[in-house]
Amino acid sequence: MEINKNVFRKISYGLYVVASNDGDLKSGCIVNTVSQITSENPIIAVSLNKNNYTNFIAKKKKKLSISILSNQVNNEFIKTFGFASSKDTDKFKNINYEYIDDVVVVKDYASSYLVGEVINIIDCETHDIFLVRVLASEVLNDDKSITYLDYQTKLKGSTSTKAPTYIEPEVNNSDSYKYRCIICGHIYDEAVEKVKFNDLPDDWVCPKCGVGKDKFERIN
Repeated sequence: MEINKNVFRKISYGLYVVASNDGDLKSGCIVNTVSQITSENPIIAVSLNKNNYTNFIAKKKKKLSISILSNQVNNEFIKTFGFASSKDTDKFKNINYEYIDDVVVVKDYASSYLVGEVINIIDCETHDIFLVRVLASEVLNDDKSITYLDYQTKLKGSTSTKAPTYIEPEVNNSDSYKYRCIICGHIYDEAVEKVKFNDLPDDWVCPKCGVGKDKFERIN
């Protein structure tokens, strides 16, 4: 039997910031896979790529927060939390956040949030599923939550290579080459752009996430 990965795009998703901290060190990332598992003593499941620094911090802290993003969020905010690493970037600079139950919570562009303790972690090969018992939660405003489909269609957003919904782009065998950003998955197609990738200026950056040419790999 063949697996058609386009089927997975039919599954409904939201958009969230998962955050945690180790002392003064704060880490956060965008995810699209958060689900409520139980209603009594509520438990939430969230999927985090094993290469995400937030995964490492959340395992150490054994607590995390989930901010449910509203439809007011913009691409600049998603670029910051979705396509950079907290290991070498201060994502919280100029961001509205608060410590609740000793856990950092992102409030910018959030319609609501929850804070919880990690009660179990399930190994799913490239990702870990964190089972989180909710300790506190709050609705911040009446804004509608943004869906992943909204992000892709209205904001024209790309999918991070670390996201569980990332699908490898199709490639062709022409004289022109395609280059993929290893951070956000953006494709630079020489046939479309009419400029060879190697001829781009040294200060050229990815139009989606802003990284340099050294973060691109040839894919055909």
